[in-house]
Amino acid sequence: MLSRTAENLFWTARYIERAETNARLLEVGARNSLIPNTGGGYRNEWESVLQAGGTAGGFAEKYGDMVQRNVETWMFFDRDNPSSVASCIEQARENGRIVRTALTSQVWDALNSASQDIREFARTERSKLSVSDLVDWTLRTCALIRGASQSTQLRNDGYDFTNLGHCLERADSTARLLDVKYWVLLPQVAFVGSGLDNYQWRTILRSMSAHRAFNWAYGGEITPRKIVDFLVLNRASPRSLLTSVEGAADHLDRLARAYGRATPAQTAVRGMLGELAEATVDDVFDEGLHEFLTRMILDTSRLSGVIYETYLSGDAR
Repeated sequence: MLSRTAENLFWTARYIERAETNARLLEVGARNSLIPNTGGGYRNEWESVLQAGGTAGGFAEKYGDMVQRNVETWMFFDRDNPSSVASCIEQARENGRIVRTALTSQVWDALNSASQDIREFARTERSKLSVSDLVDWTLRTCALIRGASQSTQLRNDGYDFTNLGHCLERADSTARLLDVKYWVLLPQVAFVGSGLDNYQWRTILRSMSAHRAFNWAYGGEITPRKIVDFLVLNRASPRSLLTSVEGAADHLDRLARAYGRATPAQTAVRGMLGELAEATVDDVFDEGLHEFLTRMILDTSRLSGVIYETYLSGDAR
């Protein structure tokens, strides 16, 4: 496969996952903003969402005021934000258009319909579009595109590059969504373990569509340690960091077998996978949850860079 085609498939998948991540971040902010700040002190859920998403600087430069309507516009509609849902959907469609002959008609139709819906939303009066409706549309649409790809694409190297994009972006998004809890500053230390604290943890689970799966795995009691174990280290969790990195390793191994040679990308992913497979929840909290997640985000970015140099740059040897 041409490196350019592989790159377009890789980024089509990443943009779809990124659109979903921004929708989930919006849901976290909207749910947490409903809690009255009865404890005093500082708590700005919308800033926590922007910080975790890595777009706080761009938002401050354009809008300044940290109010809900501005954040919603920035994260869903604003084309100046390359990570907004609208931007990601359009970029996914453009990457798909370039490699149209490498996609089945079902995948292309799903991408094209998503782009048309986004343009229709932009022409609709904002007061008629609730955050919950926009989030639900995004989650359904991204699931439809992924499902079309899983159901109809050949299991060839294009399939592996597409799913590499999904796996890497999902690892990044899980870390960012979990890191929102770090940025939501509780009014007092005494609130740790309180109803407010537990509600925020539950919000993280619900925003990742993982609340019921978590209950199946751990029972009804929700604690930070169990949630971190579920979203970072549990192989049964479809969104965990370990599951995502294992998925990336599997697809890199398939590519190596198909092309007949081992690559630096395999070495890099095995390093991440080995650390996560041996880590415990105590290791995560001893390092600091925010520090651990930040390092995982950086490691995922570095792995993406190695994959680019190995397969997507056009200079691979």
